[in-house]
Amino acid sequence: MGFTFFIYSCTTTTEVRTFNSLDEYPVYENSDLGVTYTPAATSVRIWSPAAEQVRFHLYAEGVGDNRLETHDLRPDVDGTWIAELEGDQQNRFYTIQVMQEGAWLEEKPDIHARAVGVNGNRGMIIDLEETNPEGWETDVRPPLGNYTDIIIYELHVRDISNHPSSNIQHAGKYLGLTETGTKNQQGDATGLDHISELGVTHVHLLPAFDHRSIDETRLDEPQYNWGYDPQNYNVPEGSFSTNPYDGRVRIREFKEMVQALHKQGLRVILDVVYNHTGQTLESNFSQLVPGYFYRQNPDGTFSDASACGNETASDREMMRKFMIESVKYWANEYHLDGFRFDLMGIHDIETMNEISYELRRIDPSIFVYGEGWTAGNSPLPEPQRALKKHTYQMPHVAAFSDDIRDGLKGSVFEHEDTGFASGKPGMKESVKFGIVASTQHPQVDYEQVNYSDEPWAAQPSQTINYVSCHDNHTLFDRLTISRPDASPDEIAQMHKLANTVVLTSQGVPFLHAGVDFMRTKFGVENSYNSPDSINVINWDRKTQYRDHFEYYQALIALRKAHPAFRMDEQSKIAENLKFISIEDPHVLSYVLNGQASGDSWNTILLVFNGSGDNKTYQLPEGSWTMVNNGKKIDPAGLGKKSGSVPLPAYSALIFYSNQ
Repeated sequence: MGFTFFIYSCTTTTEVRTFNSLDEYPVYENSDLGVTYTPAATSVRIWSPAAEQVRFHLYAEGVGDNRLETHDLRPDVDGTWIAELEGDQQNRFYTIQVMQEGAWLEEKPDIHARAVGVNGNRGMIIDLEETNPEGWETDVRPPLGNYTDIIIYELHVRDISNHPSSNIQHAGKYLGLTETGTKNQQGDATGLDHISELGVTHVHLLPAFDHRSIDETRLDEPQYNWGYDPQNYNVPEGSFSTNPYDGRVRIREFKEMVQALHKQGLRVILDVVYNHTGQTLESNFSQLVPGYFYRQNPDGTFSDASACGNETASDREMMRKFMIESVKYWANEYHLDGFRFDLMGIHDIETMNEISYELRRIDPSIFVYGEGWTAGNSPLPEPQRALKKHTYQMPHVAAFSDDIRDGLKGSVFEHEDTGFASGKPGMKESVKFGIVASTQHPQVDYEQVNYSDEPWAAQPSQTINYVSCHDNHTLFDRLTISRPDASPDEIAQMHKLANTVVLTSQGVPFLHAGVDFMRTKFGVENSYNSPDSINVINWDRKTQYRDHFEYYQALIALRKAHPAFRMDEQSKIAENLKFISIEDPHVLSYVLNGQASGDSWNTILLVFNGSGDNKTYQLPEGSWTMVNNGKKIDPAGLGKKSGSVPLPAYSALIFYSNQ
């Protein structure tokens, strides 16, 4: 079917053009799409090439029957429509409405809206400078040497502060992450102080842009969602603010949160979901430019590689432009330090490379990573997809390693399956693959790796090593389900072992918030809309599992203190990380040449026992200082060792030698 495009001069039609496909739509190159405010006038520019008419409705409020006036937009270059509203329009609300094929579509905010009213149904005209908190102009990103220095802590804004044990005043809000001095009843730090105390470098926020699932007019009622249902991409979510009706409040409070995290030395990553929208035909995209921003099957139906009803078309020029401008806006306006791309495999390689290039132009330390897979098939040809196996083609983009994740705890698709850390033999090569950050290493047998038959990362900074995240079971729940025969002490040891491997491996380690005190969701796997009682972080567990927290804290400090765990080049890993040949399928050991990295320890030895049996380990020749006995970590040393040493069940031992 063709698409008719009317080109106007004032009110006179001068040409009618028919498009044979969406790909023939003109591309608008400039960066002024959307609504631009000044005290003298507000300008509007909307891209909708097949529109027959476009209207701009002005409202007094973000909801209700309070329309003030309507303006007709006039056609301009490259499929855009423009208008200028004279006078100061600050703090008024608006919608855009498009006529296509003789029918008026729904009123929507423009897709570039930077402020919205309650529930995101109307845009808001604001002066962004007025949303800056005091001192915002001096807010700076905390220092970062290399990407491999990053340690990520993934959390949901609501989860971190919404349990009564947090004693955080602004529970479930952006401002909850600005509060310091908060403690549980036993005196252990909670919230922001806890994250700082733990020692991670980056806080990864689950989607905090405006999403659909939460009704912001009913925040006094129980509601919960992870937020993977995008509505307005360039606006913070209103339910995390103290007033979702005033579009300025959520912006200011989001900035206050970033500022507070930066003051604590923590960088901020936003989980972005450009791969699909929460609605399809009714979405902002569909109502302003029907069909264009989504991929279609040959029969014209929406393709669905996201398993959420649609998938966006990053390979189309104006969707690519939208994504690039959106992340640049978040990086500049909100001072964000990184972006995690949901179902990144739906996007095309060219788009991801352009995004990373543009972000590095803003600041070369901004980190980009994502899920290197899809949730279903896509019309985008596989060679073009930003999949894990194509990471080589995206030199400044990282991907999650499901290889080490499932190698350590078992397949996420088989809940009773176990992995190396919970006693399963045959997983050593998958774990070794994670230890070398999915790079080329002469001692890894790639035929034995669970999911990858060749290295997929060119450099260690391209691999995110993890064992648990918001998806699927918490690590504690998974170990409990897959090993019902294990004692609580054994579960705790498996738990420590799994993330000891993650936090001592090359690459970028990633932790699920609360894993440091054995967070549980009571066995619920997919808790995206489960109540707070399932999702919330109970800070009393920090006191209950204080030894566990202190172990994680010491392990993080150990990684940060020793560059041998954070080598920044594949060649350095291949030359300076040597696996020790051990026939036992449950025991894995390797040495690091610390001198090559300028480490204070000449040689570092790591030993992992993934079985339930106590074993012995024959140390290499010489005297070794033990710094991890499987239960406790002390960089000052836990005694000198030589010869044969006990290797407890489900444990990790770490030694160093300066001989």
